[in-house]
Amino acid sequence: MSIERSAADEARIAELTTVVTGVASTRGIGRGVARFLAAEGRPLALLDRDVAGLEQAAEQARAAGASHVVTAQVDIADQASVDAAITAVEATSPPIGALVNCAGIADPTRFLEMTSESFQRILTINTTGLFHLAQRVLPVMLEQGLGRIVAIGSTAAQDGGGNFSTSAYAASKAGVEGLLRGLAKETAGTGVTTAVISPANIDTDIMGGPLEGERREQFVARTPVGRLGTVEELGALVSWLVGPHGGFTTGATYNLNGGMRVG
Repeated sequence: MSIERSAADEARIAELTTVVTGVASTRGIGRGVARFLAAEGRPLALLDRDVAGLEQAAEQARAAGASHVVTAQVDIADQASVDAAITAVEATSPPIGALVNCAGIADPTRFLEMTSESFQRILTINTTGLFHLAQRVLPVMLEQGLGRIVAIGSTAAQDGGGNFSTSAYAASKAGVEGLLRGLAKETAGTGVTTAVISPANIDTDIMGGPLEGERREQFVARTPVGRLGTVEELGALVSWLVGPHGGFTTGATYNLNGGMRVG
C-alpha cells in the first residue's frame, strides 16, 4: 500500500544500519564506500568472505567515525550464509535501513572458452548473491516503511564489456539492473527504493592490480573527461542514494563513467 512520505520519515534512514558487502579489498569499491559512509557517522554492518580484510575494514570504519560497526563473514552465493550473517547483524545493531552490495567477481574468459560451471559461478555471485541479500533484508524495510537497496553494476551491462571482462560478466550485471528495476516496481510507495550504480574506470585495484604507469595512461585515455574516477565520488553517490534525500528515485541506473557512455 502506498503511503505519503515526509521529510521526518526519510530522515530516519541515517539512524538505521547500512549493510555494505565486498569490503575486504584494500583499494576496492566496497572499502571506499564503507570509509565514506563511516565518516558521516552512520551505523555500519560490513560483510565479506575474507575475515582478515573484513576486520581491517572495520578498524578503518571505526577510525573514520562510524557510530557503530559490526562485521559478519558471508558467502553471498549461499542463501544460508546470508541468512546467518544478517541474523547476526540484526542481533547487535540498529534495524537495517540500507543495503549496498559491492561484492562481485569478474572473469576475462572468452565465450567459447568458458565452461558452464564458470558461467554459473559468475551469475550466482553477481546476480543471485544480490537476490539473497535483498530478499533477506527487505521484510524489515517493508515493516518499518523505509529502506534503500543499492548495487554496484557495470557499464558492461550496457555495452557488453570488453575491458577486462566479457559476456558472462555483462550478463550478470544486466541481471543486477533487471532485478532491481523489477523490485522497484514491486516496492513502489512502500518507502523502499532501489538503485544501481554503473561505474567505469574508477581508481581502484582492477583485475588484481593498481592502475599505475602505462596501464593507468591507457585507462585515462579511454575516459572522455580525461581522468579516472575516485572511490570518494562513488561513495558520495551512494551516500545520497541511501540518505534522507534519496527517497524520490527508484529503479534507476546511475552511470559514473567519466563520459564513456552517455545516455
